[in-house]
Amino acid sequence: MEQALLYKKLSDKKAQCQACAHYCVILPDQRGLCGVKENQNGKLYSLVYDKIIALHIDPIEKKPLYHFLPGTYSLSLATVGCNFVCQNCQNWDISQSPKLNKPILGQTLSPEKIVQNALDNNCPSISYTYTEPTIFLEYALKTMKLAKEKGLKNIWVTNGFMSPQTLDLIIPELDAANVDLKSFEENFYQKYCGGKLKPILENLKELKRKNIWLEITTLIIPGLTDKTEMLKKIAQFIKKELGAETPWHISRFSPEISWKLKNLPVTSLEKLENAEQIGLKTGLKHVYKGNI
Repeated sequence: MEQALLYKKLSDKKAQCQACAHYCVILPDQRGLCGVKENQNGKLYSLVYDKIIALHIDPIEKKPLYHFLPGTYSLSLATVGCNFVCQNCQNWDISQSPKLNKPILGQTLSPEKIVQNALDNNCPSISYTYTEPTIFLEYALKTMKLAKEKGLKNIWVTNGFMSPQTLDLIIPELDAANVDLKSFEENFYQKYCGGKLKPILENLKELKRKNIWLEITTLIIPGLTDKTEMLKKIAQFIKKELGAETPWHISRFSPEISWKLKNLPVTSLEKLENAEQIGLKTGLKHVYKGNI
């Protein structure tokens, strides 16, 4: 357990978390929407500091990052918890477990040991992934700083819903990010993710301004995120605000591994090809079909 880096003490021992754009106001003995930040007597603590729930060596293309250290492997890690409740989530068993009244699980592993693990396995980068790294900011940031000192690159695979304060802390240590741009419709974010679109768009623009290597992923969910007009808006946003060179990964949805959308069909190749053509016709230089 570690005291949170970003929070504000309020009256009556309440605390406002400032790690993500929810800005949860948390009562004593309660947790934020992520399920892993807890108010203990007016102080906010991370319950997942140094508690690894997943640790793997992945091809960097699995993040997916196709234009950053291609052909290399990345030490990839996560804790439990997430600030979203995406119904399509394929890692819901770990991302949502703290909100399902399950204990905070994980192997104790210090930031120093993570960095040494990467070095021992000749991984030139560490990826903070599988769940949302914003919710384990304290753990990630300490690891990122140590990694940078050892010449390793730091990668976030993220929903992009972090606060500007979190961005300010991580950008000096961050080298690349893959951000899920799940939709261009506010209603989708609210109904299916428990989030908002606007903060993500602002964060994407800020990451680009700060010269962080950026790749975008959109999961094509039949009936929800496969509309031609919506996909055109995403492609146009990427080209105008992030640059035509920014890779766009359009991924196939598999209902059987989703949290709550098991009743939907798998994404057809035709829908993926339609999205691919939208990106290319918009002028994007790198559009990739994924999960096929």
